[in-house]
Amino acid sequence: MSTMNISLPDELKAFVDHRIQAEAYGSSSEYVRELIRRDRDREQFRQYLLDGVNAKPLGRMDATYFADLRKRLKVPRKPKA
Repeated sequence: MSTMNISLPDELKAFVDHRIQAEAYGSSSEYVRELIRRDRDREQFRQYLLDGVNAKPLGRMDATYFADLRKRLKVPRKPKA
């Protein structure tokens, strides 16, 4: 594992210390790793959304489309209420 040192103003250091206690993180490193993971996941999700927006349409998404999709996934159809 690599080491990275950061400098924080006192106000941010106090905030980090508060979050560590409030959320039961073991250390400031654990807290920062969690923030970085969340940022990475958010960026990945954003890329998935952009990929979807830029994807070529596959056709109409009507009842037939969903019936075929359920067949391929072997999902039973819910009865109508």
